[in-house]
Amino acid sequence: MTLSRVLKTSITILDNIEGYLCKFFLSFFVILLFFQVIMRTVFQNSLAWSEEASRFAFVWFAFLGASYAARLGAHNRVTFQFKLFPKIVGDVSQLIADGIWLVFNAIMTVKSIEVIRDMMEYPFYSPALDIPMQYIYMLFPFTFTLMSIRIIQVNILKHILKRDIVDVDDISTDLEDIKRDMKIDSNDEGRMA
Repeated sequence: MTLSRVLKTSITILDNIEGYLCKFFLSFFVILLFFQVIMRTVFQNSLAWSEEASRFAFVWFAFLGASYAARLGAHNRVTFQFKLFPKIVGDVSQLIADGIWLVFNAIMTVKSIEVIRDMMEYPFYSPALDIPMQYIYMLFPFTFTLMSIRIIQVNILKHILKRDIVDVDDISTDLEDIKRDMKIDSNDEGRMA
């Protein structure tokens, strides 16, 4: 495997980290709830920790999903009114809206760090799992910062590099990338031999 292929694979993994984490937390959440249902119905017993763990997994899934949607440029927006105006009006309006969104994310990041600091000074533990809640709350600065990075990334791609934002889960584009990479790698190996 060439260095460029390793680098591209690493960038792809980092670029899609929210997707991988969302899949993990959703799977964990569903499996845990399924296990809890089986425990209650078949064994007439319940596990208190599983409800709390599934709740935490769901919250992590939801916030990472919001960051993932920002990466895809897939957050809901009302853009119908911009069709009545020149394209520049819609672009500027969306840039202003994204600027407001970035300010909101920055405020949420700062305030959540303040809450985490307070929780470190005055610890609070989850009732069933007995986990210090500051670790659970670290989700908030992480996801709001990641969401801000993704908003900036999408705007750079759209407005500076003039690229369309495509769904990273679209199989047809993945297959095209694989075919293109295979052609490039076979050409590189042919030149080296």
